[in-house]
Amino acid sequence: MRKRIRLDDGWLFVHGPVEEPGTVPAAGERVTLPHSWNAVDGHDDHSIHVPTKDWSLGELNGEPESRYDRGSYWYFRKFDTPRQPLPGGRVYVEVPAAGQQAAVYVNGQKAAEHLGGYSRFRADVTALCRPEGGENVLAIHVSNAYRSDVYPQHADFTFYGGLYRGVNLLSVPAAHFDLDYCGTCGLAATPRVGEDGAAELALQSYVTGADGSFSVYYAVADMEGREVAGALRPVGNTALTLDIPDPQLWSPDSPYLYTVTAYLLWNNEVRDEVSARIGFRRFACSPSEGFILNGKPTPLRGVCRHQDRLYTGNALTAEQHREDAKIIRELGANTVRLAHYQHAEDFYDACDELGLVVWAEIPFITIMNEDPAAHENCMSQMRELILQNYNHPCICFWGLSNEVLLGGKLSERLIENHRELNALAKKLDPTRLTTIAHVTMTPEDCGLHDVTDVEAYNHYFGWYVGKREDNGPWLDAYHAAHPERCIGISEYGCEGLINRHSAAPKPRDYSEEYQALYHEELARVFAERPWVWGSYVWNMFDFGAAERNEGGVSGRNNKGLVTLDRKIKKDSYYIYKAYWTEAPMLHICGKRYAQRSGETTEIRVYSNRPEVSLYLDGALVETKRGEKVFVFTLPLHEGLNRLSARCDGAADSAVLEKAAAEPEIYQV
Repeated sequence: MRKRIRLDDGWLFVHGPVEEPGTVPAAGERVTLPHSWNAVDGHDDHSIHVPTKDWSLGELNGEPESRYDRGSYWYFRKFDTPRQPLPGGRVYVEVPAAGQQAAVYVNGQKAAEHLGGYSRFRADVTALCRPEGGENVLAIHVSNAYRSDVYPQHADFTFYGGLYRGVNLLSVPAAHFDLDYCGTCGLAATPRVGEDGAAELALQSYVTGADGSFSVYYAVADMEGREVAGALRPVGNTALTLDIPDPQLWSPDSPYLYTVTAYLLWNNEVRDEVSARIGFRRFACSPSEGFILNGKPTPLRGVCRHQDRLYTGNALTAEQHREDAKIIRELGANTVRLAHYQHAEDFYDACDELGLVVWAEIPFITIMNEDPAAHENCMSQMRELILQNYNHPCICFWGLSNEVLLGGKLSERLIENHRELNALAKKLDPTRLTTIAHVTMTPEDCGLHDVTDVEAYNHYFGWYVGKREDNGPWLDAYHAAHPERCIGISEYGCEGLINRHSAAPKPRDYSEEYQALYHEELARVFAERPWVWGSYVWNMFDFGAAERNEGGVSGRNNKGLVTLDRKIKKDSYYIYKAYWTEAPMLHICGKRYAQRSGETTEIRVYSNRPEVSLYLDGALVETKRGEKVFVFTLPLHEGLNRLSARCDGAADSAVLEKAAAEPEIYQV
């Protein structure tokens, strides 16, 4: 009897104030969800219409001015009250996310409000709806304006506004699995695997509106749909633990999933049901061995991910979320850090299926607001993140904060807030590890190091400070000074623009060539240090950062291995593919550095094979043996030069032109 009705079309977006939320306005923009009003100005300065001044960390103690539209707007739609076969059914409006705060109205009456732009919330609108079959007016007021009590306060990414994950209408019978607790599904599954491989599954469900004549039946099915375990409990005490014989374990190499379904039974029928996919795995971190999965040391090597796309903002479809996960997995990554907030359910689902270990976190970032209500919002977002995503086997880490000392000062209140967040995470979910992302200047002896199970640093040696060769020595020195700490690198990277090129690349030149050199060094550094439990490239994709203006590009952070539109994989993408994949691969760098001056040029080739041959116009230039990076120097003749490279099982080609002078666009 449970129905989920997607309300994607038929919306009127009103880009301004509304006096009467019970009536659909006469004027507005017809939109389809998902939708964001910052789909363009969130990362493209051509459309900016909000007068601003330059943003800097010096302005972080007050309300920030912005280069993009941070306003409060309305969405309207009509819907018919769903029909239920039995009396007493309930109707809910479900909002998977609304950036950054929202209020839901039905027929002019407020049903719910929510503070936080990345988590799911629901409103029971049963009493506000007209009789079954009647027409109702749904109005949702959404704002991404600054509030001192809502995180993120300040950060180096765009806070998109809108109903960017759609809206659903839920119709459930009077007795149903609870929809009123923190946006959860009403079912919590806790898989446990012992060192001997024996597994058990602790289950609990939450039912409302049911009396003693109801019961809950749990069925556990494998990937082929065969039921491998089942048990019945009364609704007054639904908790139990099942033994799972000979479980298939979940891992990046074999992401095996089981499905748990909870059936709410009355007499000889099912009144309601919910399900979740789960995976059996055990994991830990060791200061000397790094991340250990199912008893095997498994260094986590991957990327960070933001959720926006070119001229879409963060209003991605389920298919686009899945495409992102596939691109990450094709890179060979086995982990992803979901920065800096709760991501869409579709993306967690894809990570479950593809075998990506997830670091999930809340937007406690850059600076702590002293307002006690802000800390309560932080706690609320942590509660929602954990409870709404509890059943996903991909998640192994809950992140408390990111770079909180970048725009603020270290204080006892800041440390205590972290302790409270960590205690909450452990209370809600003692099975997973907690972590934190320190900014470079975080003192090595401060109290923030004693809060979480594991920790990591955001370091940009070779871009903002120092040189790229500093990364390995820093890690070795930190590991020697603090051998008891599990250390990871939560961010590292540099900008790379596909139209910037140089024969002598250097830091801050924004060239695709320097970005490739930088990641050559870092990929090697982490490959040689398996005790680094996790390393995360910043970033997998270029993303919207409306306050930025770097390298001649406004509104974006261009540190991605892939462009914001997902169309171009930069050269730096392929060095990780050489390190992280086993199928034969080969890539010629510098294809977009297509016009080159000088008597000779350097050709860099990435491959995971030990030997590479380079050809010019069909003639062999040289064969080299090496490890991941193969460098050739050769003269170019006038006109077009046809290059090809081959290894055992893979090949690539490019065309370069010898030019008297290189195009001005190659330089910033």
